[in-house]
Amino acid sequence: MLENEQTKAEVTAVSDDEKKIVRGPRRNQKLKILYLMRILYELTDETHSITLNQIVDELKKYDVTAERKSIYSDIECLRTYGIDIQGTQRDRAYYYQVVNRDFELVELKMLVDAVSAARFITKKESDNLIKKLEQFASKYEADQLQRQVNVNGRVKSQNKRVFYSVDAIHDAINSNQQITFQYFSWNVKKEMELRHDGKIYHVSPWALCWDDEKYYLIGYDSDENRIKHFRVDKMTNTKIAPEKRVGKQEFDKLNMSDYVNRMFGMFDGEVEKVELRCPDSMANVIIDRFGTDIQIIREKDGYFTAKVNVAVTDLFIGWVMALKGVRIVGPD
Repeated sequence: MLENEQTKAEVTAVSDDEKKIVRGPRRNQKLKILYLMRILYELTDETHSITLNQIVDELKKYDVTAERKSIYSDIECLRTYGIDIQGTQRDRAYYYQVVNRDFELVELKMLVDAVSAARFITKKESDNLIKKLEQFASKYEADQLQRQVNVNGRVKSQNKRVFYSVDAIHDAINSNQQITFQYFSWNVKKEMELRHDGKIYHVSPWALCWDDEKYYLIGYDSDENRIKHFRVDKMTNTKIAPEKRVGKQEFDKLNMSDYVNRMFGMFDGEVEKVELRCPDSMANVIIDRFGTDIQIIREKDGYFTAKVNVAVTDLFIGWVMALKGVRIVGPD
């Protein structure tokens, strides 16, 4: 009832200028409501609105002509569809704006930051994704998203085929099949160099993991009969193999959170229970790194001992040495 009264008020409040809308040839009429929705999403938001005359002018850019009543009717259809279009009367004219969207501006900013920071995505792909995210905002909000693009110190991937690898991995997981790929590293000439003379890896993919701004495949390597992980941005020529996946029992035993925590920096190493003696001021650092499930033994002299399962690598040793007052007390 209220919506009908508002519609009537909107019609009667039309200014004299709005009554002079030209009735041109009815071209693209079947697309009119879709163009109207695009105009409202692109040119309005919570702080920007548009008049009926402006809507008519924008429709003309799409080679669409419209009568006043038909636009009112289309706006009501869009409201019924679920788009939150607000109409406000000012100086005998009605102003329209979309006040609620699928994504709030702050949410889009967070997504843009995540895309910008992701090291496994190339800069070109980041820019393309951000352009697509901008479509969920008005043109005014999109300008703010562009200012979010520059993230200091991010070393972006140079592997343009990351998306294809991720897609192949997901398809293989869904179809319960293995994958094949080659693995590479960078040499001093900044060239991709295939490992193990271009060896074809056969792996059963079970999960994807994002850790420390890098994307990892968690899979079962039949050659070594164990769970392994591979950086997706270092994989190339990734293809789905006809063989069914193996290693389900091993993967079912895996606690993904524990696995990521103990694979320090996702580098393989001999997993051991390590005791760290730390000053109380380091509790935040230790718990941030290993989680709240680790065993902590309080001592009386302002220290505590933390027992953690970790892959002992040079990276882990270097990390411990950089922490003031922290030392390894076991194993020998």
